[in-house]
Amino acid sequence: MRIWYQSFVDEENGAIYWRHLRAHLAQITDPGTEIEVHGITPHDSYAHPIVEMRCAREVICNAVRAERAGYDAFVIGHFQDAGLYECRSVVDIPVVSLGEATMLHACTLGQRSGIVTINRRFIPWFHHQIGKYGLRERITGVHAMQFEPGQILAAFGSDARLAEVRRLFDDQARPLVEQGVEVLIPGGGIPMLLFSQIADHRVDGAPVINGIPITVKAAETAVKLRRLTGLGVSRVAEYVKAPDAVIEEFMAHPKGL
Repeated sequence: MRIWYQSFVDEENGAIYWRHLRAHLAQITDPGTEIEVHGITPHDSYAHPIVEMRCAREVICNAVRAERAGYDAFVIGHFQDAGLYECRSVVDIPVVSLGEATMLHACTLGQRSGIVTINRRFIPWFHHQIGKYGLRERITGVHAMQFEPGQILAAFGSDARLAEVRRLFDDQARPLVEQGVEVLIPGGGIPMLLFSQIADHRVDGAPVINGIPITVKAAETAVKLRRLTGLGVSRVAEYVKAPDAVIEEFMAHPKGL
């Protein structure tokens, strides 16, 4: 099984993250699964919807490239899930995303979950995601620390900085738990990977979940189910597949002026 793991940073700007990510992925994949990390240049360096939109276009193109190159699944390793639905509408291989997979799995761990993201500018985006997934009654709060995507990378390899990020996260998480949240979700692949170093991370009893292995296992399961039963996305409405000519036009169109 070959899986394309799409990061929203590139190796040049996120070398330490990629190093830790590759090691983590090697630990969590099934025997026989090959997972390759790919980035985006320019990378996602600023928390804003327009950056998400720019990156989403590259992600959609990369999903097509992954399928054509023989990958069995495409993973969007970015919590904001930019381009997710569009990817599913242009390829037949399974497309699994960090935000959606993590939120759905959190629903099996508790009745109410909350997200602590890295930047306040992501809060509206997450509320849109929660609504799109039909989870407004299950994901009941979004709080934020205050980092740009690249800044939190400095915590890798530093116990002191890891402890500081944990303190900031916990400070935002406690009010959610007080309001009845049972499961806590770090709102991003970078903080998830950072906190994977903390065994049984909890805030006032509420588990803090790492969505990276959840997403990888969801992708492996989707591939296995497709092989066993042919199961794939519905082509009735949301994921109607674009005609080949439209996909080719999208792939060939310049990214900008």
